[in-house]
Amino acid sequence: MPKMKTNKSAAKRFKLTKRGKIKRHKAFSSHLKTHKSAKRRRNLRTAAILGPEDAARVKQMLPYG
Repeated sequence: MPKMKTNKSAAKRFKLTKRGKIKRHKAFSSHLKTHKSAKRRRNLRTAAILGPEDAARVKQMLPYG
């Protein structure tokens, strides 16, 4: 049985927590920051947990977590 391949694009975007949840970064934080409020920019810095709708698909792409 050959080894399973990790999807490298997913590996760069997602990390697994100790409990097996998937951590992701929020969108809309890379540029055009001057018109966004400080509160909004601060909230964009924090990581978010991926919802259960997409978690199963991403876990398939990261077989070795």
